[in-house]
Amino acid sequence: HGIDPIPLHWGAKTAAERGPVVASRQADSFGKRNAIGAGGGSYCIYRALAVAIGALGPNHRPDFRMTEPTNVIGPFPSWSDPEKIVSMDPWGHAIVEHYSEHLEKGVDVRPTIAITKAHMKLAEIDEVISKGGLHCDGDIITAGGELKVVKVASEPVWYIPGVAKRFGISEATLRRALFEDTGGMYPELITRPDLKVFLPPIGGLTVYIFGNPDYISDPTKRLTMRVHDECNGSDVFGSDICTCKPYLIYSIEECAREAQNGGVGVVVYFRKEGRALGEVTKYLVYNARKRQEGGDTAANYFKRTEFVAGVKDMRFQALMPDILHWLGVSRIDRFISMSNMKYEAIVNSGIEIVERVSIPEERMPADSKVEIEAKIADGYFTTGEVPTSAMLESVKGRNWDEIAH
Repeated sequence: HGIDPIPLHWGAKTAAERGPVVASRQADSFGKRNAIGAGGGSYCIYRALAVAIGALGPNHRPDFRMTEPTNVIGPFPSWSDPEKIVSMDPWGHAIVEHYSEHLEKGVDVRPTIAITKAHMKLAEIDEVISKGGLHCDGDIITAGGELKVVKVASEPVWYIPGVAKRFGISEATLRRALFEDTGGMYPELITRPDLKVFLPPIGGLTVYIFGNPDYISDPTKRLTMRVHDECNGSDVFGSDICTCKPYLIYSIEECAREAQNGGVGVVVYFRKEGRALGEVTKYLVYNARKRQEGGDTAANYFKRTEFVAGVKDMRFQALMPDILHWLGVSRIDRFISMSNMKYEAIVNSGIEIVERVSIPEERMPADSKVEIEAKIADGYFTTGEVPTSAMLESVKGRNWDEIAH
């Protein structure tokens, strides 16, 4: 029936040997598909809707002229190591450079990574500058107080055998679960075991680089880093029930400071809202925490999440280090995070972490103490005292009566 997938050898030494990732269902590409899914991460559904209502032609081809990366990153040895990168396409930013022959033949190859430059203007950084904590050097921070950054956006591309191995399960088990627990969204997970790459409809990630990107892989330069998981309520709207935004702002400040001191700073921002449980589940847990007998205590912090979601965390950090290996990271001098799961995933992947840095206590919102103390008791990093069970019972957040509207 004309089905002849373009060969794809994950972990090959070069982009040409590896081959392009093709998931398009357009006529010139359908028989050459070597990947399951649609591309675009969670936005693939909006693309389908645009086609359905006639706003987008089903055979639209992007014009990639002038879209090339603003900065060169890699390649690094990890790009051709099938054990190091299994959840993103290391060549996804360079399809025009490496796969122009396929594009000229009409094959619909799409980028899954984009690299650009920007300025960031944050009121919190303005305040730090006004107090002398950072200075407008014209290099890292402009005269107007804007942070100069290189940004990388990446969509998920899963090498199914590698993802299964990373989690210690069989490829068949992973395929069956992905098929069944999405309501059978992608039958080819079952019917096409020959297709080893899957473009899941989930959120991707963004990397913010402060300073020279070349320094990230340079062992003579210091690297400060935070890996941050999305929290819309705090990061964007300033909710004070958690420390997410304070941690994010603190890490941006420290990354800029590292860059001004001759090193480089990196913030990786994953779209894993509410510990990947989602915002609806998060808000249900908030309600249960505030309404439970005895009030919102650190002792019951994780218990309430498990009662609602069945598990306290679904971020499962095993895939997280892939982006660090793509960036060429071999050592992190200052890792701004208290997460034991992130720390262990990074170290177990072969990257050295020299120093772990937690958020200063004075930056913690009052209502976030429940979260912080519960996490420390659960094994999260701290330089202070680990609370006892009795201490956790005494740490309480606001109740509904104190949240007046």
